[in-house]
Order: sequence, then structure tokens, then C-alpha cells
Amino acid sequence: MKHLTRREAIKNTAGATAVAAVTPALLAAAQAFAAESPWTPEAGASIRMLRWKRFVASEGEATVALLEAFSQATGVKIRLDSEGFEDLRPKAAVAASIGAGPDIIWTIHADPHLYPDAMLDLTDVADHLGAKHGGWYPIAEEYSKRKGQWISLPYTFSGNFLNYRISQIKNVGFDTFPDNTDDFLRMMVELKKAGTPGGFALGNASGDGNCWAHWVLWSHGGRIVDENDNLVLNSPETVASLEYVAKLGKTFIPGVASWLDGHNNKAFLQGACSVSNNGISIYAAAVREGMTEISEDMDHAYWPTAPGQPVREFHVCFPMTVYKHTKYPNACKALLAWLMDAGQYDSFLEASVGYLSHTLKDYDDNPVWTADPKRRVFKDAVHRSKHFGEAGSLSYAAVAVFADFVVVNMVAEAAIGAKTPAEAAADAHKRAARYYKI
Repeated sequence: MKHLTRREAIKNTAGATAVAAVTPALLAAAQAFAAESPWTPEAGASIRMLRWKRFVASEGEATVALLEAFSQATGVKIRLDSEGFEDLRPKAAVAASIGAGPDIIWTIHADPHLYPDAMLDLTDVADHLGAKHGGWYPIAEEYSKRKGQWISLPYTFSGNFLNYRISQIKNVGFDTFPDNTDDFLRMMVELKKAGTPGGFALGNASGDGNCWAHWVLWSHGGRIVDENDNLVLNSPETVASLEYVAKLGKTFIPGVASWLDGHNNKAFLQGACSVSNNGISIYAAAVREGMTEISEDMDHAYWPTAPGQPVREFHVCFPMTVYKHTKYPNACKALLAWLMDAGQYDSFLEASVGYLSHTLKDYDDNPVWTADPKRRVFKDAVHRSKHFGEAGSLSYAAVAVFADFVVVNMVAEAAIGAKTPAEAAADAHKRAARYYKI
């Protein structure tokens, strides 16, 4: 008997439904894990799990199969639901506030730091996995630890790099993607002149909007706070970043002011956008759908840096959280440990085709990174990413400023000319100050 409820996580882009394939080998692995697991699920345990809507169909199918194998091996019933980021994040906050709802939420960014007291301590799971699989990358620990305690499990990152059309940048004189901000701007200007513009999300896009907005803030030395969490957003460096944004914004495809996370995917796949930031989901969709005119003519690149500035990129963390209100903490811990154990996590990474990357060091050599050279840059998400607090800490104020899209809105105002760079920086500083005064 199957216990798993499947809602959208296993639908492919054509709308068909795939069946969770629990092979005999996968079931045997789950049974072996259950026999040796440090956490024995409570009798009659059932888990309600909520995740973000997947962007790569094969990842969704692999995740469902792993959950179903665990369910069959342990008898733990699992219900899996999915929501878009815009709905998932408030639902996670409501669950924390009222002490009821899903047992596990596979969430985004550092949202658990907004309600740390509602999170189950996962230190034992994190220590177990870290010792077994080569340790955690520092950025993963920064996202999931608070005052020495693991309030979430940094399950995976999604690399958010530059996606570009090879022929179109060559057409304007660039044989390779620019590695510095001056040449990047020059390329974007030429692409606009050639009628093949790029574009970046300026709406409240939890993934793409935040990733490019924080990169461009940092690109010329701007930051929200200093090392002591003093607010320094309204600075000459931030204004310099926004002056660059004002020039860049003039090159964008029309409509980016309202773009959310899926709009650049659609524009790129329609051939309307030559350059944007995204995970590997655009490329994966083009390959899957046989869109060779796109897949063979696109590649991915690291973000460019400004003269004298270090690499500062922002990539998306997707942590797993367990709520204290769960009646089945051992079942939840066992499930998370199962998902991140070697055989399962390796298959999860391969099914993600580069969209999701690892946070434990032993998975650095997964074959997903060498199977296709166009995936290569995504391996480095955990090596190159900063958290959005950058110089400071992931305090409540930092997470609240991020959740309020202060940086995204500031960048958007400068990009579309709604405010001067100086005005946008000053107003964003005032918005951020409301949280840092709490």
C-alpha cells in the first residue's frame, strides 16, 4: 500500500503525471537504513511535508521516490504538498506562529531565523551527517546554525548564475562571457542595440530577483551592514552600485519591472531574452523538451566582478526545517538523515541535473558535475556564495530586511529610473533601519 500523497511535485512541464519509481534496490537500501538508523520512528508516525514547487521534473520524481521508499521501509505515512515561494514562505511563518501545520517544511533562504524558537533542534542529525560525509561547507553552517544550535538542515543550494545565448553574445563581439562588470555592461548595451536584449527580474522574485540584486549591490562594495551589524546601506559604495544599475537597466527587455522567478525562464525559452540569471532549469527544460536551438546555443557563466572587488555572489539555500509542534520528531529526523545519506543524496543530485548542489563535502565528486560541461559552474555554488547579511550576521533584522525585499526594491527603483541612485539608497536605508532598531 502506498502512503504518499503526491501533489504537483511529480508533474512534468507537459502536465503528465509520473509514478514514483521505488526500485527493489532503493527499497532494500531504505530497509537497511531503517535497521541501523540512530532514530527509530514513533509508533503510528505520520509526517506532513511541504516543499516549494520543483523547477526540474526529474528532481521532483526522485524526491517522491525517496520519500516513498522510506515510507515503505518504516511504515511512516508521508503526505507531500508543494507551494510556490510566494505562498510557501507565509505558510511557514504561520505554522511557526500558531504551532500547527506541516511537520517538515523544505523552505528557502534563512527564513527559520525569523522564528528560531519554533524550530526543532537538529544538531544531532547535522553532527551525524557531517561526521559521516566529510563535514559541512561553511556557508551551509552559517545558514542553519543559530547560537551554536542547528535550527535547520542545509539540505541543498541552487546555483544562480548567468544564462546566455552563445551566438548572440558572439554577434556583438564577445567570444566568451565577460568576467568584469565594465565589459558586462558594454556587452549588454550592444545586445540591446542588436535587438537581442537581456533582462533581470525586478519584481519581488524570491530567487532570481534577490540573487542578482545582492550581487549588484556587492559588486561595487555596497553592503547592508558592517562586521558589527551596524547599518551602512546608504553609502558611496551603494550609490556607485546603483549608478551602475541605472546604466544596466536601460539595456533590459521591456517588462522586467514585474518579473518574478518564472518570467525570465519563459522569455529565454521563447528566444526573447539573450542573458539572464537563473539556475540550470532553463537549460534542463530545453534539453528535456528537445529545444536544441536553445540548448545547443546557451551556456552558463560566473558573475563578473568589478575592478578591485572580490568574488561576492548570492545563491539560494534550500534548508529543511522540522517544527517543534511535530508529534513525531524521531520520524522526522530519521527521514532527513535518510535523504542526505550517500546513495540517496547522490541519486537526488543526479536527478537534479545541476539545479541543486551539495552542502556536504563528500558529494563534491558526484558525476552530475562532469556529465555535461554546461553544468560545471553550478558545482561551485557553495564555494562562491555569501549569505545576504554578507559582512554581518544572519540576525532577525537581516532576515526581516531580506524578507521585505528591501535590496530588490532599491535596485528596481534605480534600474527603471523611479528614483535617483542616491534617493534609492537613502530610502532603502530608512526601510532597513526600522528592523535594525527592533
